[in-house]
Amino acid sequence: MVNTSEAFNFANYLMEINQGRFDKTAFIDDVRQISYGELFQGIRRVAAGLQSLGVRREERILLVLQDSIDFPLAFLGAMYAGIVPVAVNTLLTADDYAYMLEHSGARALIVSGGILPTLNSALARADHSVQKVVVSRPESPLHPSEIDMQPFVENSQEQSKPTKTTGDSPGFWLYSSGSTGRPKGTVHSHANPYWTIEHYAKGVLNLTQNDVCFSAAKLFFAYGLGNGLTFPMGVGATSILMAERPTPEAVFERLTNSTPSGKPTIFYGAPTGFAGMLASTNLPDRSEVELRLVSSAGEALPPELGKRFSEHFGVDIIDGIGSTEMLHIFLSNRPGDVHYGTTGHPVEGYQVELRGPDGESVEDGEPGDLYISGPSAAMMYWGNRAKTRDTFQGRWVKSGDKYIHNPEGTYTYAGRSDDMLKVSGIYVSPFEVEATVMEHPAVLEAAVVGVEDDAGLTKTKAYVVCKPGQSVSQEELKSFTKERLAPYKYPRLIEFISELPKTATGKIQRFKLRSG
Repeated sequence: MVNTSEAFNFANYLMEINQGRFDKTAFIDDVRQISYGELFQGIRRVAAGLQSLGVRREERILLVLQDSIDFPLAFLGAMYAGIVPVAVNTLLTADDYAYMLEHSGARALIVSGGILPTLNSALARADHSVQKVVVSRPESPLHPSEIDMQPFVENSQEQSKPTKTTGDSPGFWLYSSGSTGRPKGTVHSHANPYWTIEHYAKGVLNLTQNDVCFSAAKLFFAYGLGNGLTFPMGVGATSILMAERPTPEAVFERLTNSTPSGKPTIFYGAPTGFAGMLASTNLPDRSEVELRLVSSAGEALPPELGKRFSEHFGVDIIDGIGSTEMLHIFLSNRPGDVHYGTTGHPVEGYQVELRGPDGESVEDGEPGDLYISGPSAAMMYWGNRAKTRDTFQGRWVKSGDKYIHNPEGTYTYAGRSDDMLKVSGIYVSPFEVEATVMEHPAVLEAAVVGVEDDAGLTKTKAYVVCKPGQSVSQEELKSFTKERLAPYKYPRLIEFISELPKTATGKIQRFKLRSG
């Protein structure tokens, strides 16, 4: 392994380990493809171009980019120059972007053409001024102060050497999803993505240069950044990038259509997406795809969903949990060792602990707060000392999740710390109830929250989305869950709705259900 405690620039590291692959395709997006050699040339030119705009080492630039080849060019070009890219969600509002511009103090902005009007509105609202705006694939004539990214890259000189950084130097930021309050700017070092490649991409998924990777999760998410950028480049593989929303039909198109590098062999998704795929009338047969492995994260995978997907496509889903703070997955099932209904074992290089309210370890079978220790932990939340001290406790990171340790050594998700329900004095995991409800053949999705009755006592309520063209009565569904759960766990109330409220990452927003 590389000694990241010394001089280490992550972008330069990726360029060094792929020196023999200049002619190999690195990325394929919706309109073009790029070889490793062309990519490296572009990275050096972006680095020099950003410096020519007056952006200096460790200053931030905001990246509001849809998944395309311009994303790795901008992200790695900035890191090569020692500049800190701040990758943000492309589906936010002008107010969100105005906050992030001010909070990050970004000196420059690189934005996809289709998002430019929203960013211009954000710039008008923000007190912070941005020096330069570089536009990827403009959709209309640019203002004189705006720069077209393609000629910007092509006309810049190449930076011959990487800016000197160490593994502990600030490398990039990712904002948390911000489901409660303002999103937090999570600062990662140059070394952090290296460790996720070594321990998860290689150690768990066994990625090789022969793989073709496709991720439904976008590059601005921690999960998607590893899946679609750092992991494939870390082993010399090819990655397919898709700008549009990952609908089942859009995903099927990428999985079934061959590229010059072949069809995807690795697919990274999330449970919500898998459910939508299986419910689609256009679901392809296993003979139409060439998948050898499927990865899942973002939310716990219901066992019934994993089994159905595996039976249809003939390939297991490797379910794991990661976080923005840890950059990628630290607890995971493994190929050939999948335990549906659990999140598997700790990834090599990481330690986990389950602690009770008193801070002491909990017994097997008892839910506890999940703490993680590992080399890819973020450095801090920018400008938020109180939250930093609460989350980053010495070498341990407090995840905000609750888990149960099973006697055989696996871990089972028990919900977020603020989602756990106490019914009749006993903890109930919303996820366990949801997974059971979803075993019914008419149910597509379910979310369980706690509601108070007239006596102020907590009861479980299930919000249920049925599959297209199917239905089930409340009483039938209650009886179905009673047969499979302890008596105190079944949902006392059931409400059928057309869709569940979700974040841009596909996570269910239970707080909206609780308040509605």
